Amino acid sequence: MKKNFISLIIIFILNIHFTGNIHAQGAELIGGNLLNGAILGASLGIATMGLQNDSNLRTFQIGLGAGILAGTGLAIYDTATLPQGQQFFISGVFNDGRNSSIIILMDTMYGAALGAAVGSAFALIGNNSFVKGVQYGASAGAWAGFGFGLVDTFAIAERNRDFLSELINRDSLFKIANEDLSIRFLEPDLIAYRNLSGERLSVEVEPAINLISLRKSF
Repeated sequence: MKKNFISLIIIFILNIHFTGNIHAQGAELIGGNLLNGAILGASLGIATMGLQNDSNLRTFQIGLGAGILAGTGLAIYDTATLPQGQQFFISGVFNDGRNSSIIILMDTMYGAALGAAVGSAFALIGNNSFVKGVQYGASAGAWAGFGFGLVDTFAIAERNRDFLSELINRDSLFKIANEDLSIRFLEPDLIAYRNLSGERLSVEVEPAINLISLRKSF
Protein backbone atom coordinates (compact mmCIF):
# COMPACT_ATOMS: atom_id res chain seq x y z
CA MET A 1 0.00 0.00 0.00
CA LYS A 2 2.81 2.39 0.92
CA LYS A 3 4.68 1.66 -2.32
CA ASN A 4 1.52 2.28 -4.35
CA PHE A 5 0.95 5.58 -2.56
CA ILE A 6 4.53 6.73 -3.20
CA SER A 7 4.19 5.71 -6.86
CA LEU A 8 1.02 7.80 -7.18
CA ILE A 9 2.81 10.81 -5.70
CA ILE A 10 5.70 10.47 -8.15
CA ILE A 11 3.32 10.06 -11.11
CA PHE A 12 1.38 13.13 -9.96
CA ILE A 13 4.58 15.19 -9.75
CA LEU A 14 5.72 14.03 -13.18
CA ASN A 15 2.31 14.84 -14.60
CA ILE A 16 2.45 18.37 -13.21
CA HIS A 17 5.96 18.86 -14.56
CA PHE A 18 5.50 17.52 -18.06
CA THR A 19 1.88 18.32 -18.97
CA GLY A 20 2.08 20.55 -22.02
CA ASN A 21 -1.17 22.34 -21.26
CA ILE A 22 0.20 23.91 -18.08
CA HIS A 23 1.82 27.19 -19.05
CA ALA A 24 1.45 29.21 -15.86
CA GLN A 25 4.78 30.24 -14.41
CA GLY A 26 3.65 29.33 -10.89
CA ALA A 27 2.69 25.80 -11.96
CA GLU A 28 6.05 25.35 -13.69
CA LEU A 29 7.92 26.47 -10.59
CA ILE A 30 5.90 24.21 -8.33
CA GLY A 31 6.10 21.17 -10.60
CA GLY A 32 9.80 21.60 -11.35
CA ASN A 33 10.79 22.08 -7.72
CA LEU A 34 8.70 19.13 -6.54
CA LEU A 35 10.16 16.81 -9.17
CA ASN A 36 13.74 17.95 -8.60
CA GLY A 37 13.26 17.80 -4.84
CA ALA A 38 11.99 14.23 -5.07
CA ILE A 39 14.95 13.16 -7.23
CA LEU A 40 17.40 15.01 -4.97
CA GLY A 41 15.99 13.47 -1.81
CA ALA A 42 16.02 9.98 -3.32
CA SER A 43 19.63 10.50 -4.48
CA LEU A 44 20.79 11.61 -1.05
CA GLY A 45 18.96 8.66 0.49
CA ILE A 46 20.87 6.32 -1.80
CA ALA A 47 24.11 8.18 -0.98
CA THR A 48 23.45 7.70 2.73
CA MET A 49 22.86 4.00 2.14
CA GLY A 50 26.17 3.87 0.28
CA LEU A 51 28.08 5.55 3.09
CA GLN A 52 26.53 3.22 5.67
CA ASN A 53 26.88 0.22 3.37
CA ASP A 54 23.26 -0.53 4.20
CA SER A 55 20.51 -1.80 1.89
CA ASN A 56 17.61 -0.77 4.14
CA LEU A 57 15.06 0.96 1.90
CA ARG A 58 13.75 2.96 4.85
CA THR A 59 16.60 5.40 4.31
CA PHE A 60 15.51 5.81 0.69
CA GLN A 61 11.92 6.47 1.80
CA ILE A 62 13.02 9.13 4.27
CA GLY A 63 15.18 10.78 1.63
CA LEU A 64 12.35 10.81 -0.90
CA GLY A 65 9.89 12.26 1.60
CA ALA A 66 12.34 14.90 2.79
CA GLY A 67 13.11 15.80 -0.81
CA ILE A 68 9.44 16.35 -1.62
CA LEU A 69 9.08 18.60 1.43
CA ALA A 70 12.22 20.52 0.46
CA GLY A 71 10.92 20.88 -3.09
CA THR A 72 7.67 22.26 -1.70
CA GLY A 73 9.58 24.84 0.33
CA LEU A 74 11.67 25.87 -2.68
CA ALA A 75 8.51 26.13 -4.79
CA ILE A 76 6.98 28.50 -2.25
CA TYR A 77 10.21 30.53 -2.09
CA ASP A 78 10.58 30.79 -5.87
CA THR A 79 6.93 31.71 -6.37
CA ALA A 80 7.00 34.32 -3.60
CA THR A 81 10.20 35.98 -4.82
CA LEU A 82 9.32 36.01 -8.52
CA PRO A 83 8.78 39.59 -9.72
CA GLN A 84 5.34 39.98 -11.25
CA GLY A 85 5.25 39.45 -14.99
CA GLN A 86 8.79 38.04 -15.23
CA GLN A 87 10.09 34.60 -16.18
CA PHE A 88 12.00 33.01 -13.33
CA PHE A 89 15.68 32.46 -14.09
CA ILE A 90 18.66 31.51 -11.96
CA SER A 91 22.31 31.22 -12.99
CA GLY A 92 24.61 29.21 -10.74
CA VAL A 93 28.32 28.43 -10.93
CA PHE A 94 27.91 25.46 -13.27
CA ASN A 95 24.26 25.54 -14.37
CA ASP A 96 21.38 27.77 -15.34
CA GLY A 97 17.78 26.91 -14.63
CA ARG A 98 14.17 27.97 -14.25
CA ASN A 99 13.87 26.98 -10.59
CA SER A 100 16.16 26.95 -7.58
CA SER A 101 16.11 23.20 -7.02
CA ILE A 102 17.75 22.38 -10.36
CA ILE A 103 20.95 24.14 -9.27
CA ILE A 104 21.14 22.07 -6.07
CA LEU A 105 20.28 18.87 -7.92
CA MET A 106 22.88 19.32 -10.65
CA ASP A 107 25.62 20.31 -8.18
CA THR A 108 24.78 17.15 -6.23
CA MET A 109 25.06 15.04 -9.39
CA TYR A 110 28.37 16.66 -10.32
CA GLY A 111 29.64 16.01 -6.79
CA ALA A 112 28.65 12.35 -7.04
CA ALA A 113 30.39 11.97 -10.40
CA LEU A 114 33.55 13.67 -9.16
CA GLY A 115 33.48 11.63 -5.96
CA ALA A 116 33.11 8.39 -7.94
CA ALA A 117 36.13 9.32 -10.05
CA VAL A 118 38.25 10.17 -7.01
CA GLY A 119 37.09 7.07 -5.14
CA SER A 120 37.92 4.79 -8.06
CA ALA A 121 41.34 6.39 -8.40
CA PHE A 122 42.18 5.79 -4.73
CA ALA A 123 40.88 2.22 -5.01
CA LEU A 124 43.19 1.54 -7.95
CA ILE A 125 46.19 3.17 -6.26
CA GLY A 126 45.59 1.34 -3.01
CA ASN A 127 44.76 -1.95 -4.76
CA ASN A 128 41.39 -2.00 -2.98
CA SER A 129 37.90 -2.93 -4.15
CA PHE A 130 37.04 -0.81 -7.17
CA VAL A 131 33.30 -1.15 -6.51
CA LYS A 132 33.69 0.00 -2.91
CA GLY A 133 35.82 2.91 -4.01
CA VAL A 134 33.15 4.09 -6.43
CA GLN A 135 30.41 3.47 -3.86
CA TYR A 136 31.95 5.50 -1.05
CA GLY A 137 33.39 8.13 -3.37
CA ALA A 138 30.08 8.78 -5.15
CA SER A 139 28.16 8.81 -1.86
CA ALA A 140 30.49 11.27 -0.16
CA GLY A 141 30.68 13.36 -3.34
CA ALA A 142 26.89 13.57 -3.54
CA TRP A 143 26.67 15.05 -0.05
CA ALA A 144 29.57 17.42 -0.74
CA GLY A 145 27.90 18.53 -3.97
CA PHE A 146 24.63 19.01 -2.10
CA GLY A 147 26.34 21.28 0.41
CA PHE A 148 27.94 23.31 -2.37
CA GLY A 149 24.61 23.42 -4.18
CA LEU A 150 22.95 25.09 -1.20
CA VAL A 151 25.67 27.74 -1.07
CA ASP A 152 25.54 28.12 -4.85
CA THR A 153 21.76 28.58 -4.90
CA PHE A 154 21.30 30.98 -2.01
CA ALA A 155 24.61 32.88 -1.88
CA ILE A 156 26.36 32.75 -5.26
CA ALA A 157 23.78 32.33 -8.02
CA GLU A 158 22.34 35.31 -9.85
CA ARG A 159 18.56 35.41 -10.11
CA ASN A 160 15.66 37.77 -10.68
CA ARG A 161 15.57 40.55 -8.17
CA ASP A 162 13.17 39.45 -5.48
CA PHE A 163 11.13 41.23 -2.87
CA LEU A 164 13.88 40.80 -0.28
CA SER A 165 16.49 42.64 -2.34
CA GLU A 166 13.93 45.25 -3.31
CA LEU A 167 13.11 45.79 0.34
CA ILE A 168 16.77 46.10 1.32
CA ASN A 169 17.48 48.65 -1.41
CA ARG A 170 14.43 50.81 -0.74
CA ASP A 171 14.86 54.16 0.99
CA SER A 172 11.59 53.52 2.86
CA LEU A 173 9.14 50.70 3.42
CA PHE A 174 6.37 52.46 1.50
CA LYS A 175 6.48 55.59 -0.68
CA ILE A 176 3.97 57.82 -2.46
CA ALA A 177 5.63 60.20 -4.87
CA ASN A 178 5.05 62.42 -7.88
CA GLU A 179 7.10 65.14 -9.56
CA ASP A 180 7.18 67.61 -6.64
CA LEU A 181 5.88 65.74 -3.60
CA SER A 182 6.94 62.54 -1.85
CA ILE A 183 5.63 60.90 1.31
CA ARG A 184 7.71 58.11 2.84
CA PHE A 185 6.70 55.79 5.65
CA LEU A 186 9.21 54.03 7.95
CA GLU A 187 12.27 55.68 6.44
CA PRO A 188 15.68 54.75 7.95
CA ASP A 189 17.81 57.73 8.95
CA LEU A 190 20.93 58.73 10.85
CA ILE A 191 20.82 61.41 13.56
CA ALA A 192 24.02 63.27 14.38
CA TYR A 193 24.36 65.37 17.55
CA ARG A 194 27.13 67.05 19.52
CA ASN A 195 28.17 65.51 22.79
CA LEU A 196 29.57 67.97 25.34
CA SER A 197 30.43 65.54 28.12
CA GLY A 198 33.31 66.72 30.27
CA GLU A 199 35.99 68.66 28.43
CA ARG A 200 35.63 66.82 25.13
CA LEU A 201 33.46 67.77 22.21
CA SER A 202 32.42 64.90 19.98
CA VAL A 203 29.85 64.16 17.34
CA GLU A 204 27.84 60.98 17.76
CA VAL A 205 25.64 59.31 15.18
CA GLU A 206 22.72 57.06 15.97
CA PRO A 207 20.38 55.14 13.64
CA ALA A 208 16.72 56.15 13.64
CA ILE A 209 13.47 55.46 11.81
CA ASN A 210 11.19 58.24 10.60
CA LEU A 211 7.59 57.08 10.80
CA ILE A 212 6.48 59.62 8.18
CA SER A 213 8.69 61.81 6.00
CA LEU A 214 7.28 64.56 3.76
CA ARG A 215 9.32 66.23 1.00
CA LYS A 216 8.03 69.05 -1.18
CA SER A 217 9.79 70.65 -4.14
CA PHE A 218 9.04 74.26 -5.14
